[in-house]
Order: sequence, then structure tokens, then C-alpha cells
Amino acid sequence: MFRTRLTHSLEVAQVARTIARALGLHGHLTEAIAMGHDLGHTPFGHAGEAVLDRCMEEHGGFDHNRQSLRVVDLLENRYPDWSGLNLTAETREGILKHGADWPHPLPLPPFHPQRTLEAQVADHADEIAYVHHDLDDGLRSGLISIALLEKTTLWKTARALLADRDAEMPEPVSRSRTIGALGNALISDLIAETSRRLAENPPASLADLRQRRGSRGVGQEVDGPGSRGGPGSAQTVGFSPEIEHGKRELKSFLSANFYRHPDVLRRVRKAEWIVGDLFRTYRDDPGLLPADVRARFAREGEPRAVADYIAGMTDRFAMDEHRKLFDPHAPI
Repeated sequence: MFRTRLTHSLEVAQVARTIARALGLHGHLTEAIAMGHDLGHTPFGHAGEAVLDRCMEEHGGFDHNRQSLRVVDLLENRYPDWSGLNLTAETREGILKHGADWPHPLPLPPFHPQRTLEAQVADHADEIAYVHHDLDDGLRSGLISIALLEKTTLWKTARALLADRDAEMPEPVSRSRTIGALGNALISDLIAETSRRLAENPPASLADLRQRRGSRGVGQEVDGPGSRGGPGSAQTVGFSPEIEHGKRELKSFLSANFYRHPDVLRRVRKAEWIVGDLFRTYRDDPGLLPADVRARFAREGEPRAVADYIAGMTDRFAMDEHRKLFDPHAPI
């Protein structure tokens, strides 16, 4: 719609920085995780990811979190003596989240019931940013209406906070301010509830935190619409029960009225065709691939190298490549 992976990542980083600063956490680590969390995403978001996962079913599958780790550990070449970006273990752990069953060139971060607080903050910032910009995109595109949103608890609460001041404002301004108030309510509640939990039961060390099963009333990690979610264990960073309920209600609303809107589903179907066609065509005729991609066949295997190449495309580049391959009138 109106957002891209880049603008989403920037919004996640902004939200994550704000929360980390308020909680007294490591701001640079939180921001690094936030900026790296979607590096492995395919063109067309979760729709493209699902197709690439099916295409790679016999070769270990595909998962954008694990692909993000491949990008920073292997695919980025910025140093003469090693591949990847040489990131800290905590940054790699925060980017990975959960993985798939395909080989990785470096040892994977070990799984713990809880990751660092910075990683948990980045996860929730991701979710807040999704809700915030999907509301904005849905309303700006006309696919959802304020009249429908008025039935949701968080939207009504945000409107009530601004009712007196925004009564005479133009609808686009009022809409933007309401979405901002809703996002601020989510951020403020996350800070307040997490602060309460930490004050009530402060972890003695990072090792202590890692083994905790978390606080009651926290939902499982969420990674945007259509994702497979996180490990599902309760986390220290989280919302109050009231806001958690309202957030889930709002996400259910978006799922039913925005993500499954016919116009969105048509875009999803087109995205699936494009990614699937590209993968099958490159596998059938590897000569269509750039030389540097073909050079990685021996090391990575042809299917994984093709998946790496497609996953690194922007939406526009993928559409242009598809047009060049399948439209006889398109310039070569």
C-alpha cells in the first residue's frame, strides 16, 4: 500500500528507541535489532514469504527472520577477511527470533524462554508500527472506514482523548491525530506495564531473565500480519491486560476488514504469481540469473542461492523482472 519495508523499519526503530530510552535499556542494541529485523523479507511482504517457503519446501523452507540473519552473517560483503557484518551475539539473537530447518554458515544463537529485553522491545515495536501504519494505509486507501473502526475499543478511546480539541479539524487531520493517539496509548502502556513488572520482580542477571517464563497476561510474540508468530512463551515486556485485549480486538478488525479485503487479496494473488514465476523460471534457466548469483551455486546450492536473490528484491524490482521475462513487449 503506502508503506514499504524501509519506511516500516524506520518506524519500528523510532518506536523501539522511544521505549528503550524510557525503560533505561541499551538504545543502540534495540535500534540495531529493529533496523535489521526485516532485512530478509521477500518482495510483497508475508505474501511473498509464503510462496518462497512453499518453493523451498524440499530444501529447508524459507523464513524471513532466518533470512535476515543470513543477510547480516553471510550475504553482506563489507570486509576483506570475512563475510557478513560481524554483529554482536545479542544483535544476532534479536534478529533471528525463530528459524527454519536449513543450514547456516555460523552457529545459531541458542534458544531461551526469553530473549534480551531489547529484543522483546523491538518485537513489540514491530507490532505497534504494523497496527499504526496499517490503520493509516487502510483509511487513506478507503478500504476501511472510521464508522467501522468506531466499534473497536482502542479507536474509541483514542477518539475520546482528542474529542474536544479535534471537533473542528478537517477529517484527514483528525484521523491522523487519532491514529497517533492510539499509537501513543500502546507505547505508553507498554512502558508502564513493563516498568511495573521489572520493579515487582527485577531480574538478577541476563541469565536469570533468559530462563524466566514471563509474566501473566502477556500475549505471544507477533511478527506482523500473516506471520507464524514467536515461540509463544510469555515475555517480560508486554502490555497491560486491558490494552492487550484492545490490541487483539483491533488486529482482528484489521484482519477481517483490511487484510482480507478483495482489493488486498487481489494484490496478494498477483504477488504470489510474481514470486512463484520468478523462482520457477530461474530454476528452469539459471542462465537468466546474474553471474554473482550463479557463482554461489556450489557453496549454497542452487535453490538457496535463487531464494537469496529473490528475497533481496524490492517489490518494484521484482515486478520489473517479471515483466521483462513474461511480457513480450517489455524492453529487455
